Amino acid sequence: MSLPEFPMKTRLALLGALLAASLASATPTPVNSAISAVTVYPDRAVVTRTASVDLPGGITELVFANLPQTLNERSLQVSGRGTAQALILDVSSHQTYVDFTPNARVKELEDLLRGLQKQLRGLDDHTALLQAQSASLERMEAALFAPPTKDVPRPDLNQFTTALTYLSEQKAKVVADRTALDEQREDLQNKVTTAQNQLNELHGAGGKAYKTVTVRVSAPQAGSLDVALSYTVPGASWAPSYDARVLSSERAVALGYFGLVRQSTGEDWKDVALTLSTARPGLGGGAPALSTWSLDLYNAIALRSEAREDNNRLREFAAKAVNFPAVAGNVDMQRFTTNLAVQAAPPEHDAELAGATLESGATSASFRIATAASIPSDNSPQKVPVASVRLSTNPEYLTSPKLLPAAFLTAKVANSSDFPLLAGPMNVFLDGTFVATSGLRTVMSGEKFDLALGADEGISVKHKRLNKFTEEIGLTNSGRRITYEYLITIQNNKKTAERVIVADQIPVSRNEKIVVNQLAPDAHEIAPTPEGALKWTLDLKPGEKRELTVKFAVEFPKDVNVAGLE
Repeated sequence: MSLPEFPMKTRLALLGALLAASLASATPTPVNSAISAVTVYPDRAVVTRTASVDLPGGITELVFANLPQTLNERSLQVSGRGTAQALILDVSSHQTYVDFTPNARVKELEDLLRGLQKQLRGLDDHTALLQAQSASLERMEAALFAPPTKDVPRPDLNQFTTALTYLSEQKAKVVADRTALDEQREDLQNKVTTAQNQLNELHGAGGKAYKTVTVRVSAPQAGSLDVALSYTVPGASWAPSYDARVLSSERAVALGYFGLVRQSTGEDWKDVALTLSTARPGLGGGAPALSTWSLDLYNAIALRSEAREDNNRLREFAAKAVNFPAVAGNVDMQRFTTNLAVQAAPPEHDAELAGATLESGATSASFRIATAASIPSDNSPQKVPVASVRLSTNPEYLTSPKLLPAAFLTAKVANSSDFPLLAGPMNVFLDGTFVATSGLRTVMSGEKFDLALGADEGISVKHKRLNKFTEEIGLTNSGRRITYEYLITIQNNKKTAERVIVADQIPVSRNEKIVVNQLAPDAHEIAPTPEGALKWTLDLKPGEKRELTVKFAVEFPKDVNVAGLE
């Protein structure tokens, strides 16, 4: 039997009807997905959810429900792989408003707050009853001591004593109950404050709404599909942090590199593959464009208006700028592993940090954390290890005896690793003792940086003025010369040879009538900087003492008052 021939218009109508029928028959399928990977940027995160689904033949709607309401719809990405040979037709999202809080942790805190506030209202009601009881006792006491009347005779002694005893006991009971209520109210108020603070930490996770993402896929026949849904959410960030452990006997620094991750996106990240990226998507794709720099006749009102516009543009741009450098080049980082082999008499080893894998792109770097990480959505900092490297160091001491008679140990460290050290805070330990908190600037591979390790009493420093001599100069004694002489003593009391950088100064004249002559040290050996600074580099043997003399003369006319002289 052959099919009848239809005109083109009729065939198009039938095709449209079939297509509409197929669309109408799309089967909504809830997807039970889990967060498997997260890439954290300085100001946001990209979350990837994965799930395995069985697709029937035809068109199926995969529904991802209860997603954060703050997710960026424009960032949605879907991919899949499986036996179903699926074709992804489109992706859509919509916001659903509900009369409950979708986030479990937020809902738990809200329920707790409601329960605590209900208890507080109960205490308030009990307090009101005690106040009414106290007022009744006051009226009874007033009536007891009131003068007798014809209708109310004076009570006898036994009645008076009994009534007075009852009033005293009831008043004492009211006072005790009030004290107990105050203690209960204080305890409840502390719990309310704690719960409210925790709820405030989850400011990005609340709300009476959530997002639902629907992915329509078409498959010619039934099969399986592993689908991945990625989206961008605010409320997440990371920043670098360091622990520098200086090993003075080995002249080395064990540098621990960490990432401090925070997130309040509304979803807990449990056992996810975590990646930390230095990319700054908030800055946009291109450099900001300069506006015209115009000159015109002065107009105060117009200038104030233009200045406000320029300041607004600068604030918008600065708000996006997060201090993370771009890193280029291909770098491989060694992962540190622990040998867990069991031996008859196993030796002890220091625990090492798990190392991340560094993946460098054209404009940014990413650190793929070695193990699965769990980051709760409560904005609490999570410290994840990125790398641990051992860097050689060249220690030396810096001292300015005129200001402070102490020598400060400084470690000159070279970044001999293949990866950059991004700017961030750093805790410094010297031979296991915490000595300082400082900041590390961005240090690229091959660059050097300093670690300030605090004062060391093993280097003795003294600064003393030996002489101040004033004399008249000139043929008519019209001038004056003041000669100063100082002695700096540096002694190495340590058992090792040490390098000490000593800084001092001579005054600098800002007027042609004032002349400063350097007498010691010889200006050809130690030349002052334009600011008058003198610097010596001393290599001291164990127990060695060195004395440095600073001597200079200041000449000026007698009728001139010189400011700045000691």
